Amino acid sequence: MAARDARLAGLAVYRVGGAVRDARLGWPVTDVDWVVVGATPEAMTTRGFRAVGRDFPVFLHPQTQEEYALARTERKSGHGYTGFEVHASPEVSLEQDLVRRDLTINAMAETPEGELVDPYGGLADLEARVLRHVSPAFVEDPLRVLRTARFLARYAGLGFVIAAETRELMRRLAASGELGHLVAERVWTETEKALSEPRPDAYFRALEEGGALAALMPELMHDAAALDEALGRLARLPEGVADEEAPHWRWARLVEHLDAEPREALAERLKLPRLPRRLAAQAAATRRLLGAARAEALDGERVLAWLEAVGAWRQGERVAAWIGLVRREDDGSAEALSLAWCQAGKILPRELVEAGYQGRALGEELARRRRAAIDEALGN
Repeated sequence: MAARDARLAGLAVYRVGGAVRDARLGWPVTDVDWVVVGATPEAMTTRGFRAVGRDFPVFLHPQTQEEYALARTERKSGHGYTGFEVHASPEVSLEQDLVRRDLTINAMAETPEGELVDPYGGLADLEARVLRHVSPAFVEDPLRVLRTARFLARYAGLGFVIAAETRELMRRLAASGELGHLVAERVWTETEKALSEPRPDAYFRALEEGGALAALMPELMHDAAALDEALGRLARLPEGVADEEAPHWRWARLVEHLDAEPREALAERLKLPRLPRRLAAQAAATRRLLGAARAEALDGERVLAWLEAVGAWRQGERVAAWIGLVRREDDGSAEALSLAWCQAGKILPRELVEAGYQGRALGEELARRRRAAIDEALGN
C-alpha cells in the first residue's frame, strides 16, 4: 500500500477517480490514480518519481508505474477542453482538486487505508445511480458532454441516469457552440471508447437529447426513424468479433444506412482511422446485398460485386464474419452466400496464368469463372 511506501512518507496521498468509483460499484478496476497534496515537483523527483505530465505535474511511481498527480486547480482561459490555466502548488487542497472534476461520482477520494473523502456527495449519487455534475464549471469544458454520455454507456445497465440539471448544462454547452472547438480526434477517441461500452446506444441517445449529436454528427440526425434503427443495430454483430475490433464494427453498423457521400463526410470530420472507414463501406455494401436479396433472388453478378466490396480476395478470412452478419439480419441468405463464397474461392488466378491468361484477359476470365461458380452455387 502507498501508506507503507517510504517514497511517500510524510506526504498526503489519496486514491482518486475511477478506482474509487468502480471499486464501490463492483466494476473491474483497471487503473489506479493518485493525488498528492502538499508536495512540489522537486520533492517528487527527489523521491525517485518520473515526471510525465505535459500540461500539469504528473509522475510515475518507479515500481508500480501508477500515476501520482499534484493537487491542482484550473481556470478557464480559452475555448475547448484545452483552454485552461492549471495551477499546482502545495497550497492546493484535496477539496479544491476534486471540485474541478466533471461528475460527483468521479470526485471521490480515498486514503491508502480505504477511508473515503467525499465532499461533493459522490457516494450518494453512486448509490442513487445518478450522473451529476460537481459544479457549474461543468459548462467550461465541452468534452464533459461526451464524457458524461460515455459514462452513461458504461453504467446504463446498472440503472444510471443523467441528472436533469446536468442534462440542461449539456444542452447549454451544445447551444453555445463550444463543441465546435473540440479537436476531431478527441471526439473520435471518446466515441470509440463509448462504442466499447456495454450500452453504446445510450451514448448516442444522450448526445442526441443534449443537442450535441446535431453539432458533432449531423449526418445521423436527418431521419429519426433511421437513427432508432441504427442504434438497435449496435447490439447485432457477427459472432466471434474480437473485443478490440468491436467498436469499429459497431461504428460500421451505426452508419451503414448512410449514402457514401454523407458517410465519408462524417468520417472526414472525425478524422477516422482506416479500419472503421473500411468496415463502414463494407457494411453498407452488405446492407445493399441484403436489400437485393429481400426484393429478388440473388445472382452471380450481385454476389461477386459484394465479395469484391468486402475484400474477399485480399482478406478471405474476414468473409466468414460478413456472412455471420448476414445471418444475424437474414438467415435465409447466409447459407447460399457461404456456398457461393466456397465455390468462387476455388477459382484461383494461378491456374489461369498457367493456362496462358495475362493482363486484362486474366482479370476478365477470372471474374467470368467466379461469377459462373457463384451462379451454379445459387442454383441460377
